[in-house]
Amino acid sequence: MNILLLRVAKAKCKWADAASNDYLKRIGRQLPISEQVIRPAKAHFDVSVRRQQESKAIQSILKNGDRLVVLDERGETPTTEGLQKWVEESIHDGCKRLVFAIGGPFGHAPELRQEAWKSLALSKMVLNHELARVLLSEQLYRIYTLMVGGDYHH
Repeated sequence: MNILLLRVAKAKCKWADAASNDYLKRIGRQLPISEQVIRPAKAHFDVSVRRQQESKAIQSILKNGDRLVVLDERGETPTTEGLQKWVEESIHDGCKRLVFAIGGPFGHAPELRQEAWKSLALSKMVLNHELARVLLSEQLYRIYTLMVGGDYHH
């Protein structure tokens, strides 16, 4: 199985790039993981139109066999072990690619949230997209070490 971190973002962010890339590089030695950036929709007065455009861009990247997890503050807040179960379930179910999607500044369109396999809240608070990316990368590394018996978790 592959993992894709898909995010709507304007440009590079040095501190987040450094932190996220460090965790992803550690995971990528054994579990294929990559990141892909989608440019935000052009500024639009109607937020729902912007959400729709960005959500359509996310959908255009999805392939048959993908399992989509959207990041959203209204989503489930699993423990680290709970998130590990999501990943393990995806592996055992023969999922080809597990896609974690971080939306733009206004989040995902309701239709994309409904289409998703899971909705993940890293916090009940709204987080900066780069901070969410780093937290997700760290948690994926943490659950990876749990799965292979590493000592990073504790």
